[in-house]
Amino acid sequence: MKAVLWDLDGTLVDTEPYWMATELALAEEHGATWTHEHALQLVGNDLLDSGRYIRDVMGLEMSAEEIVDYLIDGVVTQVEQAVPWRPGAPELLTALQREGVPCGLVTMSYERLVAPILGGLPPETFRVIVTGDQVARGKPHPEPYLTAAAALGVAPGECVAIEDSNTGARSAEAAGCPVLVVENHVTVAPGPRRTFAPSLSGLTVEFLAGLA
Repeated sequence: MKAVLWDLDGTLVDTEPYWMATELALAEEHGATWTHEHALQLVGNDLLDSGRYIRDVMGLEMSAEEIVDYLIDGVVTQVEQAVPWRPGAPELLTALQREGVPCGLVTMSYERLVAPILGGLPPETFRVIVTGDQVARGKPHPEPYLTAAAALGVAPGECVAIEDSNTGARSAEAAGCPVLVVENHVTVAPGPRRTFAPSLSGLTVEFLAGLA
């Protein structure tokens, strides 16, 4: 294993409830219907795809871009009040940094949301950050993971990806990465490159290395 590539929402931090609360607020502002089941359909998705889905379901006249801006504004406000780290995530990041294993962040969130989340971490925690507004094709397309591996100068098969969604796992698999899946809000299907763990807590660098 030459690198670890981390998903953000639902994997490194549990921001999914922040997204869901903001989606519900948008629906309430426009008198639209929005359910928890609708929200779960968006977990791990490219944000513009999510914006189009929300527009269609809620019947909004806003553009997908305007919806995404609204959502990010709402989530940033909540993140600035509290960063909801997933159990074991900070400890595993620290262990990887101590062992000299480079990490990349591969997220469909945009840079202006990522910045306040990572602001409290040590410098160089992530050598590479690939956000949804930096790629032409988001997850489940392999482009985000291929971009991160290339920027680190390593082959995708030598990178372990950590994901919590089917969409993200498909993206990492398609790029050629072995995937550690830690389920959170959605159930993830088995796959040939997928290893499941109930939590990041207690996981070691040696365990991750064994997946590559």
